Amino acid sequence: MSTLLSLKEKIKSNPGLKQFAHRMIMPKGQARPRLWVRLVVNRFVHKRGKGAIVRRYTRLDVFPFNNFTLGAKSIIEDFATVNNGMGDVIIGNNVQVGMGNVLIGPVTIGDNVIIAQNVVMSGLNHGYQDITVPIGMQPCTTGEINIGADSWIGANAVITAGTKIGEHAVVAAGSVVTRNVPPFSIVAGNPARIIKQYNPATKLWEKVP
Repeated sequence: MSTLLSLKEKIKSNPGLKQFAHRMIMPKGQARPRLWVRLVVNRFVHKRGKGAIVRRYTRLDVFPFNNFTLGAKSIIEDFATVNNGMGDVIIGNNVQVGMGNVLIGPVTIGDNVIIAQNVVMSGLNHGYQDITVPIGMQPCTTGEINIGADSWIGANAVITAGTKIGEHAVVAAGSVVTRNVPPFSIVAGNPARIIKQYNPATKLWEKVP
């Protein structure tokens, strides 16, 4: 393990070697690993818990230079896309990743999270500041998305880079989350705002004015 870590650090610190390694792992201009990486390398690098399932038609674009972890009894449904090229994708235990989801790292998802259909979580932002350079050629930035345990993300929601969703929170269908969501809250809209919070004194989910 120490030898592998040493090799990774050596590659990262040498621009020429880093570029060569990237070309070996993925074709130029693409964000998908080569077939030999998907079939041979990744199974020895990335971790899947007992009973974890990745459906046949999932697009698992995960690379060996960043982490991908799928917890025990978690499932990634068909037509979802997972990409860890720009940051780790860590999925906890008993997580349901619905059909058509897009998860672009860095993303961390706690245990017992339900993610409905066609949800987009992208920890990646494209640079656009230099108008003399096409946006696709400008440096990207990242901000980790963190989804707290026991949360529920409704269908067609968008979770933007750098946002944190607290424990047992609910994101309503079609919401666009651009800021942190407190634990035990329900948010809705574009941009999403808090519409209800759990009151431990009354043991009720109460509307927020």
